[in-house]
Amino acid sequence: MTDKKEVLALIPARGNSKSIPRKNIRDLGGYPLIAYSIAAGLQAESVTRTMVSTDDAEIAEIARAYGAETPFLRPEEFSRDDTQDLPVFQHALKWLAENEGYQPDVVVQLRPTSPFRPPEMLDAAVKLLLDHPGADSVRGVVPSEQNPYKMWRVEADGSMRPLLTVKGIKEAFNAPRQQLPDTYWQTGHIDAIRPEAILKKNSMSGDVILPLFIDPAYTVDIDTLLDWQRAESSIYEGRLNIVMPGYRRRPFPKTVKLLVMDFDGVMTDDRVWVDQDGREMVAANRSDGLGLERLRKLTDVQAFVISKESNPVVAARCRKLNLGIQQNVQDKAQALKKLLEEKKVAPGEVVYVGNDLNDLPCFPLVGYAAVPADALEGIKRRADFVLQKAGGFGAVREMCELIIEKIGGNA
Repeated sequence: MTDKKEVLALIPARGNSKSIPRKNIRDLGGYPLIAYSIAAGLQAESVTRTMVSTDDAEIAEIARAYGAETPFLRPEEFSRDDTQDLPVFQHALKWLAENEGYQPDVVVQLRPTSPFRPPEMLDAAVKLLLDHPGADSVRGVVPSEQNPYKMWRVEADGSMRPLLTVKGIKEAFNAPRQQLPDTYWQTGHIDAIRPEAILKKNSMSGDVILPLFIDPAYTVDIDTLLDWQRAESSIYEGRLNIVMPGYRRRPFPKTVKLLVMDFDGVMTDDRVWVDQDGREMVAANRSDGLGLERLRKLTDVQAFVISKESNPVVAARCRKLNLGIQQNVQDKAQALKKLLEEKKVAPGEVVYVGNDLNDLPCFPLVGYAAVPADALEGIKRRADFVLQKAGGFGAVREMCELIIEKIGGNA
């Protein structure tokens, strides 16, 4: 289109987060938190530039690694605890105009702390604003969970007064909810704004604001560690169709018949002790053995180990735990295919746990792939689930309990 508008997606990301230290680059589901907002900008058809405004060199480096521009580091005066959005956006727009002669038609704010965005959200907000020339901005909203017409303020004398009143309804705070006006809460997902509102009206919204209605299921504002845990759980369970920075994770299979595991780095912590005669020893976790025992007792799931190692210690441990095993395997993917054929198990009914590069080819051959907490970052980003426990420190037990929980079983 010859009249395509310039749309700047701007992501504010201050380095000194108080609630969760280094929050913007903390790992969420295998990716830095900020990567979700960068992906939303890069994947939107209407956006022409995706940029991060930060005062932090490490955040800037990570942002560039995920495809965002970082043409400047934000000055300290615009990066304090009490700094609001307006001076941050005014600084960015003025810097771009003065240094690049760049003046966008629309600025989209993507807050990193609201990472769950439907794929169509950003383009819908931009279109809504451009379709209404008289509007200054579009803001994402969801229905209010708590009705403000039933809220109160406490006066200086200690008495209460209703926060809001409704014309024609006496004592709105006592009225049925259905009789009260609909109210909406602004989310942090998206604001689409005309630069004139920011630069000339000194406002992040202007005078005429249009609503972009968002499914409340996407309302995630990460401010505490509990928020973080809930968000990560939602990602791994695949409940929402969100813009992802990379691999789109699969939901847990409804049926599981086979659990296949690597040995080193999954059933051990990946270390090895070698004596003067070359004999090797590894450390295993008794909790993993109990988890596998519970899996056998409470489900029909079989467990199997495929290992590149040829050391007898692998076979000895697997014998003790009554695990099937293939050792000295150079091509794990081929061995896995053969195993599924022999056991007549459908790929979608298999869970695989691995931690290193030679496990990656197995991930697409099964229904669900998990990794220990200490797996390589690149492996985590290709997995469907990142366990909370490290290899050799309860990762297998955690996986067993998850299978029991998902497909049934009684303790």
